[in-house]
Amino acid sequence: MDTYCVACGMPLTKKEDVGATTGEGSFCKFCVKADGSIKSCSKVFEGGVQFFLHTFPDKDRAFAERITRKNMKRLSYWQGKDDPCLRGEEATDEEFQETLKKMDE
Repeated sequence: MDTYCVACGMPLTKKEDVGATTGEGSFCKFCVKADGSIKSCSKVFEGGVQFFLHTFPDKDRAFAERITRKNMKRLSYWQGKDDPCLRGEEATDEEFQETLKKMDE
């Protein structure tokens, strides 16, 4: 089992966190539809944005979008995919690393 969701990066620490496993890797329960298929890029993207807005209530939507886009583009599932939700401004490496560090606190 992968240690993280290949679509959103969520840690997969418990068996019940896994929503599906395919040849592309393991997906969390939040990135999988009820029928077992993987959610669209825009749905995964919006889930990431909402996660970062909730985790960092002092930040705005633009911040959450930049962090989410940077995060998704580094994950294997999105490599080589050219979806509109992956286009646009990304967090800098420094901003992304700082955000991850704050999440571990």
